[in-house]
Amino acid sequence: MLTQLLLASNNAGKLKEFSALLAPLGISQIVPQGQLGIPEAEEPYGTFIENALAKARHASRLSGLPALADDSGLCVDALGGAPGVLSARYAGEPKSDQRNNEALLAALDGTENRQAHYYCVLVLVRSAEDPQPIIADAVWRGHILPAPRGEGGFGYDPLFQAQGYEISVAEMASVEKNRVSHRAQALVQLVNRLQALQK
Repeated sequence: MLTQLLLASNNAGKLKEFSALLAPLGISQIVPQGQLGIPEAEEPYGTFIENALAKARHASRLSGLPALADDSGLCVDALGGAPGVLSARYAGEPKSDQRNNEALLAALDGTENRQAHYYCVLVLVRSAEDPQPIIADAVWRGHILPAPRGEGGFGYDPLFQAQGYEISVAEMASVEKNRVSHRAQALVQLVNRLQALQK
């Protein structure tokens, strides 16, 4: 089993989530790419999976380490799946969670259908040219609230209320989010696939 991974992201929220989720599995060291001076990869593609694969290969190529990348975002039914792959930059540069949330509320103003889902795809490459990347994905369904609620999480968490909950994701305990989120679900799949390969 892998003990060290390079995380192809500099997102502090993701690093915290992945560290918490992977620690019980023996992966004790997750190094964010910025710690090694690796710049963020280009994300020119229109699909989550292509962007995640590009990020993982880029990070592994420049570090020589196995790399884990995720590409995730919020897909809103009434907006044709937007913000989608542009979730982090929905309101333009520089990236800002607050401006993204404001832009989403403005786009949905007057819209009754507020169904949405978080989507996550994870790609793990053991080397830059790994011909058999390990891929897992998951969906977390819910809807968009009329106003932000809560101080936790990141991204669109203050606006997203998951199915089966009466609170926003930003109001959830991090332990609970790490148990049920799109990223948590995808990670369980990824670990199962890693274990299957080692049998």
